[in-house]
Amino acid sequence: MSERDRTGLLNRVIDALTRARTSGADGGAHPPRTPDATAPPGVSPPAPVPPAPAPPHVDSPAPWPPSPTAPGPTAPGPTAPGPTAPGQHRPTGRDRARAWAELLRISALFTVPGDALAGAAALRIRPNRGTALALGASLCLYEAGMALNDWADRDEDAQDRPHRPIPSGRITPPAALTAAATLTAAGLTLAARAGRPALTVATTLAATVWAYDLHLKHTRLGPVAMAATRSLDLLLGATATASRAHPHRTTEPAAPINAAHPRTGTPPHIPGARTHPHHSALRTALPNALILATHTCAVTSVSRHEAHGGSTRTPLAALATTAAIALHATRPHHTPTAPGTGTHGDTAARLLRTALAGTYLHTATTPYLHAALNPSPPLTQRAVGGGIRATIPLQATLAARAGGTTGHATALTLLALVPLARRFARKVSTT
Repeated sequence: MSERDRTGLLNRVIDALTRARTSGADGGAHPPRTPDATAPPGVSPPAPVPPAPAPPHVDSPAPWPPSPTAPGPTAPGPTAPGPTAPGQHRPTGRDRARAWAELLRISALFTVPGDALAGAAALRIRPNRGTALALGASLCLYEAGMALNDWADRDEDAQDRPHRPIPSGRITPPAALTAAATLTAAGLTLAARAGRPALTVATTLAATVWAYDLHLKHTRLGPVAMAATRSLDLLLGATATASRAHPHRTTEPAAPINAAHPRTGTPPHIPGARTHPHHSALRTALPNALILATHTCAVTSVSRHEAHGGSTRTPLAALATTAAIALHATRPHHTPTAPGTGTHGDTAARLLRTALAGTYLHTATTPYLHAALNPSPPLTQRAVGGGIRATIPLQATLAARAGGTTGHATALTLLALVPLARRFARKVSTT
C-alpha cells in the first residue's frame, strides 16, 4: 500500500469516528453522512455543519383584550377590570335621571303652564294662589298621563320603539305605573286645596287621562278624549282662580260680560242670573277651552300615524285646522268697552294678537306641510312635535284675546317659554 493510500484510509477512519461521536451526542437525530462521491481520492470531504440549537420553549403571551372564545393564561395577581357587557351595565344616577326624563317627556312640560294661565286670563283676574295650585295640579296630572301612556304601550313600544325607557329595561313597568298613580294623587291633592269646584274639574280630568291611556287611545274617540283633557286643564285654571278670588261668595250679581275692568281685576259675569263664581268662570273660559281642544284634536290625529307614517290627509287636515284657529284667535274675546280703552289701545292689542297668531301658525304649519308632502315616520314625528310646541303660542294668543293688562302680560310671559321648549326638545323628544 502506498503512502497516499494509507493517508486517505486514515482520514476516512477519523471522519467515521467523528460522525459516530456526533450521532451519539444528539440522540441519533441526524443520520450518518455518506462520503462525498465527488471528493478526490485521498482528500477528506468537508466537515458537517452542526445543527442549530432549538430555542428554549417560552409560552406565547395572552392576547389583550382577552378573546371571549380562546382566553389566554391569566397573569398572577389582581387584574384591571375589562369592559362590562351591555346586559351587565349598572346604571348610574345620571342614567336613571335621563330615563325618567324620557319617560315623562320633560320637554313637553313647557306646554302645561299656559293652560292654567290662559284660564285665569280669560276671567281677567290676576294669577293668584288658586292659579298656582291649578298649575301644580296640571303638571302632576300631565306627567301621570305620560308615565301611564308608556306603561300601557310597553308591548307596542317593544316592537316599534325599543329604545323607550320601559322596553329598553331602564325603567320597570311597576315603577312607571307607581309613578302614574302617585302623580295622579298629588295632582288631585293640589286641586283640592284650590276648592271643591277645582277638585271636581281635576277629578274629571284625571279620569279622562286614565281612560285615554288605557282604552280610548286606540279607538276613534282617542283624539276627542285627548282634546277634552286640554280643555279641562284650561277650565281647571279658570275655576281654581275664580274660587280663590271669591272664597266666601256663593252668588254673584248680574253684570254685563263687557263690564270687567282690565286694571282692577274684577271678573266678568254672565248676564241675566245670579250664579256661583265657578259657574261663571266655566262659561267665560269655555270658548278658549274649545279652541285649545280643537288644536289638540288635530295634533293627536297626526300622532296616530307617527310610528308607521303613510297618511297625507291627516297632516293636511291639521294644516287647515291650524289656519282656521289662527284666523279666529285674532278676534278679541271680550268687547273692548271697558273704561280706559280707546282706539290706540285696540290697535296695539290687535297687533299683539296678530303677531302671536302668526307665531302659532308658523310653528305648526311648516312641519305639517312637510309631513303632508312626505308622510314618512320621521317627518310625521316632527309634525307632532311642532304641533305640541305650537300649543304655547296658541295659549299666549288666547290670553291676549282676553285683553287688559293681565291678558297681555300673561301672553308675553308664555311666549318666553317657546325658546326653552325648543331647546329641551333637542335633548329629549316630545313624542
